[in-house]
Amino acid sequence: MKTLPQESERNLRLRLKDYGLRVLRLYDSLPRHGSAQMVGRQIARSGTSPGAHYREACRAKSDADFISKIEGALQELDETDYWLEMLVEGRYVPPPKLKSLRAETDELIAILVTIVRKVKKRRN
Repeated sequence: MKTLPQESERNLRLRLKDYGLRVLRLYDSLPRHGSAQMVGRQIARSGTSPGAHYREACRAKSDADFISKIEGALQELDETDYWLEMLVEGRYVPPPKLKSLRAETDELIAILVTIVRKVKKRRN
């Protein structure tokens, strides 16, 4: 049940891992007290999860299982974007520092949405 060419699959896998590592470095840079740490723990969890969901999806037993796991990754990316907004609006991190990470979040969401749409279209 291949949905992406092998090279594209490998590139997306690496891109999601890099994304998770960027989120962890962001977490490490946050103040070590109070609400910044609460948001930091949330973003560390949600920002590393999409890569794990994608790896699970690559071993899915069916299209439905694949879609479910990719949609899980999408939920986590959307949650990560929420926490990134909280860091900016709470003035924990200046907006320019998160600009590229927020752009990567948007791009990954767009890629995964496209994948889900293609699989759903193929199923129908």
